[in-house]
Amino acid sequence: MDIKIERINAYDDSRFSEKVLKQHGAFVINDTIPCEIEIVGSCEAVVHGEVQEYQDAVIEEFRFYAEHICKFYNEEQKLIKEFEPVETFRIRIEEIQPSQFYVDEDKIKAVKTFITSQKDIIIPVMKENGKYISLDGHTRLAAAIELGYDEVIAFYTEAGDYIFDFVNEAKKRGIHTPYDLKKVPHEEYEVVWNQFCDEFFSRKQA
Repeated sequence: MDIKIERINAYDDSRFSEKVLKQHGAFVINDTIPCEIEIVGSCEAVVHGEVQEYQDAVIEEFRFYAEHICKFYNEEQKLIKEFEPVETFRIRIEEIQPSQFYVDEDKIKAVKTFITSQKDIIIPVMKENGKYISLDGHTRLAAAIELGYDEVIAFYTEAGDYIFDFVNEAKKRGIHTPYDLKKVPHEEYEVVWNQFCDEFFSRKQA
């Protein structure tokens, strides 16, 4: 049976708690079933909702964005899914090459509400020619900078070859470290970044 899982990116959906929305852990299964995955530790999360039938699929979808979360519990605090922990390490922000150009100002504000220390800022990276490339987590990097941190936590993962096209485009635009990321209002971000991605992948498929 096909399962449709939609990740909710809004911050004002009445079906979900404000905390989970700001963590981007809100999902809707098959257009009708809400599910919350609440991050409660550096590698732990709690799955909320009557979604036992779909829990493996929704956890897999969640870990696409948060691979470092490796232990999942139900509302009764019973461990329901566990993965091999990822190895993490500290990295200076100035050593990171972004693969994105813009960050959403509203998302930065949301992310800052659940950051209490550098340990809360965990990003996936790959290393190429001695340089760290951030594959995701650009909002977290921008938030870290605003909060005065100069280091974050990282882990290695893999990405498609397209990431090098994104990195080359970032460099063309003068984006060489997260300090160069351009902050834009949410409405503008939805246009400039999403439009770039849509057009890029359309060309790839052509």
